[in-house]
Order: sequence, then structure tokens, then C-alpha cells
Amino acid sequence: MNIEIRRLSPDLTDDYIRFFDITPHSEKPYSDDCKCYCVWWCSEEQDIDNIDYLLSKEKRRNYAVKKIKENKIQGYLAYHDGKVVGWCNANTKSDCLKCYCWRRFMSAVPTGDVVSGARVKSIFCFLVAPEFRRKGITKLLLERVCQDAVDDGFDYVEAYPLKEYTSEAKDFMGPADLFRKNGFTVCDETEDKFVMRKPLK
Repeated sequence: MNIEIRRLSPDLTDDYIRFFDITPHSEKPYSDDCKCYCVWWCSEEQDIDNIDYLLSKEKRRNYAVKKIKENKIQGYLAYHDGKVVGWCNANTKSDCLKCYCWRRFMSAVPTGDVVSGARVKSIFCFLVAPEFRRKGITKLLLERVCQDAVDDGFDYVEAYPLKEYTSEAKDFMGPADLFRKNGFTVCDETEDKFVMRKPLK
């Protein structure tokens, strides 16, 4: 199967939006409430006490378009026959510490590396179209993240898989075994997550 991985850029905005429009990724796959457009992990300070501007599908969709054009949503799209079949949100850790999901769910993850000046690429999310799951697309996305992180001068790639699998929808950060098989080791942990790193230098 021929899969092409492309780094998200403004000229791919329409492809990105269409992928989220049509791809189920929750226990309620056809509910508009579950179409996130990956806006919660962008490198933008977000007010966790006032998120009215992101509470509807249309608002999240419009916000995603804006933030892609501002390079605030970063990551990689997987293509098969010209159509997007997968996505990985990978962004600079230090740029994402004030985004909604980091402050809401990741506050226990150590950030001392940011203070010390280490450059860390964080992997926040994977999403693959149902008919293309378990075909190695997540692995290809991960490999591209790591290769570009090397080329871009990062010190580490960091991931935050759940300690225990509960459901496919909740395992969106990727399974721990995926990272172990690709050179990541556990460097810390929170109550429900491993913090896994791959050194690049």
C-alpha cells in the first residue's frame, strides 16, 4: 500500500478539514460534538475557563482553519491515492504548555526540560480512518515525526501514552508498545500516562 506522509501546511488546509469532517474518532462517531479538528492541542494560549468559542463543531472547524494558517496546529497527514487517511499532531512542547488540553490534562507532566532549554517535539494525537487502521500508518507517521525532528534540531521526541488501554477512542495518543518498538523509553509517568522519550542526539 502506497502511503505518502506530508507535513501540514496552509496549502493542505482543505484536505485536513475534510479528513476531520468525515472521519469518526469517538464512541459516538457521527456526533458533531466529537469532531475535534485537533484544536485543543494547538500552540496557542487558550482560556480553560471560557471555551465558548470552541464549543460547537462549526466554531472548532473555523478555528482550525485559522490556526493552520498561523502555523499553530502542526503535524503530519498520511495520504493514500490522493486522500488523507491519517493524522498526527506533533508540536514543539514549549509552545503548547498554555493550550487547553495541556493545562486541563497534562499539568502533571514534567516541564523542567523546557526551562533548561532542551528542544522537545511532543506527540499529542493520532487519528487514522477506520478502514486504514492496523496497516502501519501510525508507525509511518511516527517515523516521519522523528526524522523531521532530527532535521529540525530537536533534542528529543516525547509521547504520552496511557498506562492501560481502555478504548480505541481514548488511546488517541498512541499505544506505549508503538513507542517502545521505535526507540522510546519511559522517562517519567503521571497517574494514568507514561512520559516516553526518544533521544535524537
